[in-house]
Amino acid sequence: MIDLYTAATPNGQKIHIMLEECGLVYRPHWIDIDKGEQFDPAFLAISPNNKIPAIVDQDGPGGRPIAMFESGAILLYLATKTGKFLPAEPMAYWDTQRWLFWQVGGFGPMLGQAHHFNAYAPMRPDGPVVLPYAQERYTNEANRLYGLLDRHLADHAYVAADQYTIADMAIFPWCRLHSRQRVDLDA
Repeated sequence: MIDLYTAATPNGQKIHIMLEECGLVYRPHWIDIDKGEQFDPAFLAISPNNKIPAIVDQDGPGGRPIAMFESGAILLYLATKTGKFLPAEPMAYWDTQRWLFWQVGGFGPMLGQAHHFNAYAPMRPDGPVVLPYAQERYTNEANRLYGLLDRHLADHAYVAADQYTIADMAIFPWCRLHSRQRVDLDA
């Protein structure tokens, strides 16, 4: 049994997708990040960076429980555990790795910032100080990254390795929020 600590965010959704695609049995534990539940000491023992998602695989290596945090690490762990969605052939393996790391190192964080500044950043009573700059900066970067992905997918059915992989699972949940990131997919 895998215990999944999650919320309805793109990072949380990646792990739901992987668990479902692999047919693994799991039990979701919803973490209300608006109420600060990610700072609860019991959760911090699993995810010391106080971020969702996190898992505890009760049947980890050697049959012992293992806690995993950070969505990319969890995807790699589950792919290794199941032998699914991470190709073994070296060129396909590394193609999947580079797109997975592109997502966790750039696409997700930049889109998260665009989403934050365009949808949630508070306005000060006397007006925003840097909000227009931040909105423009992260919206432009989001559009640049979507453009890169669009150009790549013009010649590929999947993001990596010409097959459905953990890279696709990592990227997709972020793309469904394009309007909040001020990205026009028709462009």
